[in-house]
Amino acid sequence: MIWLTWRQFRIQAIVAGAALAAVLIALVSTGPQLVSMFDNTGLATCRTGCAATASNFINEIKGSTTELVFYGGIFLVYAVPGLIGLFWGAPLVARELEAGTFRLAWNQSVTRSRWITVKVGLIGLVAVAGTGLLSLMVSWWASPIYEAAQETGQNGLSIDKIEPALFGASGIAPIGYAAFAFALGVTLGALTRRTLPAMALTLVIFAAVQVLMPMTVRAHLIPPAQATAPFNANTANEIMMTQTGSTNTMTLEGNFSVAGAWILSNQTITPSGRLFTGPAASACTSPSAPASACNNWLNSLHLRQLVSYQPASRFWPLQWIETAIYLVLAAGLAWLCTWQVRRRRY
Repeated sequence: MIWLTWRQFRIQAIVAGAALAAVLIALVSTGPQLVSMFDNTGLATCRTGCAATASNFINEIKGSTTELVFYGGIFLVYAVPGLIGLFWGAPLVARELEAGTFRLAWNQSVTRSRWITVKVGLIGLVAVAGTGLLSLMVSWWASPIYEAAQETGQNGLSIDKIEPALFGASGIAPIGYAAFAFALGVTLGALTRRTLPAMALTLVIFAAVQVLMPMTVRAHLIPPAQATAPFNANTANEIMMTQTGSTNTMTLEGNFSVAGAWILSNQTITPSGRLFTGPAASACTSPSAPASACNNWLNSLHLRQLVSYQPASRFWPLQWIETAIYLVLAAGLAWLCTWQVRRRRY
């Protein structure tokens, strides 16, 4: 059964291996240049007060081929789990059921349980290993960029590994994504018994989960840290006024930066702890008032910022928790697929 599974899967495995080799060649050929840039800026030997040096390194990358390679690698790591679910998972069982070829294996004294276990186990292992290797290669190549970004806080490329845009493209999280996408595709194929509907459903559900996880779940896997600081209107990121009837409401967002942190919320509150919404004074609404008048009035209110965030130090704990969630979901889907194949009449 293992030989038969490999025979059916060998073309996909060869293509995947060739693609990984091509990515490795691209990373190895551009890696020395990135390391040389990193060393020439002095970051390799810098120990304290490295923010300016790191900013110079980040600015040197902006607009260069290195930036294209970086974001290309990020795109690949995000795309591969979905492609695995779409083209490896969904057709795995559905195509056999559509064509009726599963009967050949079952008539050779191979039980249904062994048939589905070997297929899912062997190909799933290749999918997870390949995705993990890709993530490792891209993370290794990009490590100088991540190290510099950690020093600069809010940097020119918006590179913070814990931010939603980059979190799932490094570390071990892609392994969980690949396992979940593959198990999802196989299970939907067993349930629908049709390849194209299974592929379409896999794409929709996997994309939905990948959007919902960072938007609604990830930030709460570990209780966020909170910080308060005096609000300074002179350095605020945003001061916006909205006319509501005869009242001018205000939205304020102060300047707050923690190196490598994922900012979840940034609110301005009154000394009593209530969310500040105005109303705006004439110093802010009068066309004849100088710009500094509004800032002076806001500063006189003794407002404070209330910031909720996930610090950079929680990157790996969040990676382990999220990966575990996806692996549990994948195990549950694999069990459902096995139960479906064993119990359903074909």
